[in-house]
Amino acid sequence: MPQPDLVPKSSENAPDPVSSRRSAAEKNQTLGQGARQRFGGDSLKGTLIKIILLGLVDAFAVYVLMMLFLSQSWGALAISAIVVLAINWIYLRKGGLPAKYLAPGVLFLLVFQVLVVFFSGYIAFTNYGDGHNSTKEDAIAAIQLTAQKRVPDSPAYKTSVLTKDNNFYLLFTDPTGKVELGSTGQPLTEESDAGKDGTGKANSLPGYSTLKFQEIVANQQEILKISVPVSSNAADGTLRTADGSTAYQFKPALNYDKAKDTFTDTESGAVYTDNGKGAFADKTGKTLTTGWKIDVGMANFVKAFTDPSLQGPLLGVILWTFTFSIASVILTFVMGLFLAITFNREDLRGKKVYRILMILPYAFPAFLSGLVWSGILNPEFGWLNQTLLGGANIGWLTDPFLAKISVLVVNLWLGFPYMFLVCTGALQSLPSELDEAARMDGASAWRVFRSIKLPLLLVSVAPLLISSFAFNFNNFNVIYMLTGGGPRFADTDRDIGSTDILITLVYKVAFGQGTGRDYGLASALAIIIFIIVATISAISFKQTKALEDVN
Repeated sequence: MPQPDLVPKSSENAPDPVSSRRSAAEKNQTLGQGARQRFGGDSLKGTLIKIILLGLVDAFAVYVLMMLFLSQSWGALAISAIVVLAINWIYLRKGGLPAKYLAPGVLFLLVFQVLVVFFSGYIAFTNYGDGHNSTKEDAIAAIQLTAQKRVPDSPAYKTSVLTKDNNFYLLFTDPTGKVELGSTGQPLTEESDAGKDGTGKANSLPGYSTLKFQEIVANQQEILKISVPVSSNAADGTLRTADGSTAYQFKPALNYDKAKDTFTDTESGAVYTDNGKGAFADKTGKTLTTGWKIDVGMANFVKAFTDPSLQGPLLGVILWTFTFSIASVILTFVMGLFLAITFNREDLRGKKVYRILMILPYAFPAFLSGLVWSGILNPEFGWLNQTLLGGANIGWLTDPFLAKISVLVVNLWLGFPYMFLVCTGALQSLPSELDEAARMDGASAWRVFRSIKLPLLLVSVAPLLISSFAFNFNNFNVIYMLTGGGPRFADTDRDIGSTDILITLVYKVAFGQGTGRDYGLASALAIIIFIIVATISAISFKQTKALEDVN
């Protein structure tokens, strides 16, 4: 009796799994070789191009490393060296194709995003700003250099003003006939090949151009600022000229005692000591102008909410920032959605032209539009008051309430085209069958919109509304170009106004409009903005996810 065939007949023609895997591997290898040949990965030409490009990168890297070494920036030097070695390892080794594509993007992300964020966070915990932007040693040298008084018995130095590479230099001839050259930050150096006139005054030097009297007068302000160190020791004083022909020696009016770490005023006898806050101060609390950068912990965050010049205005600015951001999102979305529905009718003629006209405000730069609107709304000579309202004197930009309304209206004009485009695309993606089925069931147009179209629109548009909120929360252009943050509050010495939002406040604090530059406080405020926006965005995205689950 014949035994039954236990192997299905169909398996007789089935491919061997081992052979299949071997064929797939050979196919992938063939494709990989073809790709390498096509892109020149292993070819001589590709190798040469890679070596040349890496050589250029390495040449620039060596220059940067040398500059970091000379400036004794050891941390940056170590990190830069590691990055250079990593780049060479990635591009010189075989394989690792994804890393070769990702490396440039990751590097730029780290340098221009991550590094900037971490540096801003670090600055928020320091007193970095005007008078506190360097080390203590630099501050001591700057104090000695700036607190200068003319030495009573200083000899007169015959002086000529020279120029080279758009820089000014002073050529001195002392009473003994010795000729020396110097400039601001460049100590005196003796010059033996200088040309002299009949009186023995040096007036020329090879490679330099000598300024005539008319040229000296034309550049008087720059020449008066020149302060030439007598030597590398700041205590030896400087040479300065008031007329470009004669110079005198100046010495610091504050003597620095390195052993005691104190400055003493040569006239009053006041002693300035390190007050532990990055400055020298006397017993009365008076500080010298130049200080140095130190770590202050949470002091900037505390200052933001306790400083009398900031406390009241800051709360008002925060409230207006939320109001401006939320109102801008709502107004632009409602206007954009209304226009999108209006121009989405199939029987509407010329709707392409209308759509182009609707997005024109979006095509103009926001800062330029802000300047144009500031002219239109000007209370004195603006087109709106003088032409449309017959010469009325309405303070569209000077009254606190009207200025806020003006800002919202202008931002609506700038922002609705974006929402119009977004809503138009979302409406066109909705299936028409839903609309038809609802109408057949007797639903009105408003019911169809409220119960069907709007929920479906929000699913796709909600993330864009969140991003629009984040954008308007930091909408610097429209505020600064339209009102400059004004009208200004009367209860603060800082330049803070009714229409300022947090980002314009940060700009004014950082760049010294009112009380000088304070980068530490500005960075602390920037971190507060980041926390607020990140928190609101996280909550909003969570709600958006819930909205998607419901729909």
